[in-house]
Amino acid sequence: MKKLMLGNQALAQGAWEAGCRVVSSYPGTPSTEITEFASKYPEIYTEWAANEKVALEVALGAAVGGARAMCCMKHVGLNVAADPLFTAAYTGVNAGLVIVVADDPGMHSSQNEQDSRFYARSAHIPMLEPSDSDEARWMVGRAFELSEQFDTPVIVRMVTRIAHGHGLVEVGPRREVPVKPYEKNIPKYVMMPAMARSRHIGVEKRENRLTAELAELGLNRVEMNDLAFGVVTSSTCYQYVKEMLPEASVYKLDMVYPLPVEDIRKFASQVGRLVVIEELEPFIEDTLKAAGIACEGKKLFSRQGELSARMVGKAFGVPMAPEGPKADFAVPVRPPIMCPGCPHRGTYYAIKKLGLSVTGDIGCYTLGAAAPLSAIDSCVCMGASINMSHGMGLARPEDAKKWVAVIGDSTFFHSGMTGLASAVYNKSKLTLVVLDNRTTGMTGHQDHPGTGKTAKGEETVALDIETVARALGVKDVFTANPLNPEDMEQALRAAVAVDGVSVVIAKEPCIMLTKARKPSFESDGQKCKNCGMCLKIGCPAIEKREKGVWINPALCTGCGLCAKLCRFGALGGQNHE
Repeated sequence: MKKLMLGNQALAQGAWEAGCRVVSSYPGTPSTEITEFASKYPEIYTEWAANEKVALEVALGAAVGGARAMCCMKHVGLNVAADPLFTAAYTGVNAGLVIVVADDPGMHSSQNEQDSRFYARSAHIPMLEPSDSDEARWMVGRAFELSEQFDTPVIVRMVTRIAHGHGLVEVGPRREVPVKPYEKNIPKYVMMPAMARSRHIGVEKRENRLTAELAELGLNRVEMNDLAFGVVTSSTCYQYVKEMLPEASVYKLDMVYPLPVEDIRKFASQVGRLVVIEELEPFIEDTLKAAGIACEGKKLFSRQGELSARMVGKAFGVPMAPEGPKADFAVPVRPPIMCPGCPHRGTYYAIKKLGLSVTGDIGCYTLGAAAPLSAIDSCVCMGASINMSHGMGLARPEDAKKWVAVIGDSTFFHSGMTGLASAVYNKSKLTLVVLDNRTTGMTGHQDHPGTGKTAKGEETVALDIETVARALGVKDVFTANPLNPEDMEQALRAAVAVDGVSVVIAKEPCIMLTKARKPSFESDGQKCKNCGMCLKIGCPAIEKREKGVWINPALCTGCGLCAKLCRFGALGGQNHE
């Protein structure tokens, strides 16, 4: 039976069909939906772990224990999981272990554009790349088989276009794979130096065996057409090649590491011109050139961003329909902004009013960097806000109390607690602001250790941020309502006056989570002085007009923040106090 499925949904379907029993992940676009869909299968235990390192270690433990397991994350999450990843290549597995990483060419929702194929090469772990939804389904099953056949984790690399694209999927029944017996094996699973040296040798032998047996694995395929022109490609680029270069001979890679170099050499000898078409880095191209195989690649395409069918066609002079008329006027820019009623807006307003600088973090609150708030000075990676603020204080001790670290509640549990413990231990002067909106907002409102719900919606313990902060040694913890400017400002003033580490918890649920829409506010044209005070918070529901401001009732959530800022009482509503 065929169904139309999102790539991420098809991947979860494939894991279910393959008898996967455990999925542990951390949400991150474009990988999030894999775990969300997996949680709908009663046969799969599914969880949101505190971070990707924890998630991979849980999945590895399950696999060593004998159950097929999967761990999903976005590309920057693989950086967090790199510690167990490299050593898991040494220990190997018992039951199959699949690691799904979703790269984001074009940085649609990411802070960098790294190429995860290099992780596969560096860790000596095989990597598969689907080029459509149905391949995502069956490749996961194949990955579990390869994992057990070669005693290794296997990486399945998605990209945004495959993860978030739809395609027809041939769905099948679940294959019940029994839990394998566990046998204690210290030399295999205990990676002290003496054991690790031996296991490293085994990794090389395994890789050589895998490379030698590639032709027998039923992966990769050759599509011979015009012998004058051959293409080596994989993933979404395969679709672009088939659309724009239908006459070309194609070597289609399902496994991008290890590469079947000798088989590609044979293919290259049969075609006149060989071109590698791949997104991001010249991973395949450089490998082939190092093996002495003449080919072209990145001289035709950029290392940056996504490719497209049009870009592939243009590189080879394929006649194409015109793109269509362009607008003869400037289209207004629509930068991403925080939602109307977002509680983070009040926090940033208070921070900016007090003249504080912010080391930011990863989440929807990063949008506080946009005008008119323009409140964030840095954003690097998960958890970096605390450590960078501490470092800024070391570099500029005279300004230490002028900097605050801002982090979300989910990110606090992900990688903020260690930074906070380190700051307390090292006698830092920093102030941490935790934006506690009770959810993982940026990736679609997933639960985390502070929400009291599991990935399957079951009730569980909700960790309290204030209790955790105090347990980590913070003596001065303040809680404030970010939609009350005076309350927020008072808490911040008290916190930055502390001679040491202090924490402010800006506590208010995400407006999209609660759906607590109140009657919208209105502007009284007789009272409005057009001073622009309400515009400083950057709420998209407030529009500047010639004779004052207008509040769009279709956007206003009735949070009341703007009314609290208006000195003339010009903004009112049924819920206005």
